[in-house]
Amino acid sequence: MRIAVFGAGSIGCLIGGSLLVRGNNVVLIGREQVGSEIAAHGLTVSDLDGRHETIAADKVPYSLDPGAVADCDVILLTVKCTDTRHAAEEIARHANKETVIYSLQNGVGNTDVLREVLKGYPVVAGMVAFNALWMEKARFHRATDAGLVLGKHPASHQLARLLKQSHIPTTIASDMKAVLWGKLCLNLNNAINVLSDLPLKQQLERRNYRKVLAACVEEALAVMRAKDIEPAKIGKVSPKYIPSILNLPDPVFKLVAGSMMKMDDNARSSMWEDLQKGREPEIDYLNGRIAEEGDKLKIATPANEKITQLVRLAFANGKSPQMSGQELLDAITPQV
Repeated sequence: MRIAVFGAGSIGCLIGGSLLVRGNNVVLIGREQVGSEIAAHGLTVSDLDGRHETIAADKVPYSLDPGAVADCDVILLTVKCTDTRHAAEEIARHANKETVIYSLQNGVGNTDVLREVLKGYPVVAGMVAFNALWMEKARFHRATDAGLVLGKHPASHQLARLLKQSHIPTTIASDMKAVLWGKLCLNLNNAINVLSDLPLKQQLERRNYRKVLAACVEEALAVMRAKDIEPAKIGKVSPKYIPSILNLPDPVFKLVAGSMMKMDDNARSSMWEDLQKGREPEIDYLNGRIAEEGDKLKIATPANEKITQLVRLAFANGKSPQMSGQELLDAITPQV
């Protein structure tokens, strides 16, 4: 199986590098900045379990040319939601119609865009549950113990086997719509991580930040109920229980959270990384999507609306406002 990772950022390089370490036939396609760093230092993949493996630069097939997808059996699309349409157009120019395209992206609407542009191509939804961090000298680090979920397709079983052999836990699900909406509940924290400017673990250990996230998730669940969507369990907890867990006192939350997911001290959200690297935020596809759907359905979503506004302002200013949990909680609380 020849695999192209299209969009070699943190997640793409971590997945692609992990596959390469195990001798798989992989090409990474991305931007010049990433390619230059790999050329200077090689490509290192690491994780919270102590794995730390480096591939020499001359052993990393890295390309700036989307045409490198030609003759690939599978494309793992890991670009930002804002780049989905452009990436699909490039794939349509170069890939053959038998190539299976897996969307490993945030949000819930990417496969719709891909199927619109890539008519006749097999498009499969996927979900990345782990946190990936781009560290110094082209090191890409998996900072949580979660893995990948792939939608059903004949190619998914072989791909899942290769990923599991490469230390990326992978499962296959039949209802990817439920999985993606379940993941969206977790991704609502990406924006709060931007606004706090704290490592994820520190942020989640502070109750006021969790109260803000709980409010965002409660609004998302209300939207899903109106759309008759039952979000899937991501990890060990059903999304409907997330607000209650987030509102627990700090000592109790630490005990409960510790049993749910392992997270190291380096973990940050992908949106926080986007801010550091001057990229566009995916806020319109996460909290903004909840606010948009709420508006259509006449469901109030003040927390997600305010978070969306604050993140847009942070990206316009090019820096985090470093808001405390209380400041953020006050900001989303309607004034009476």
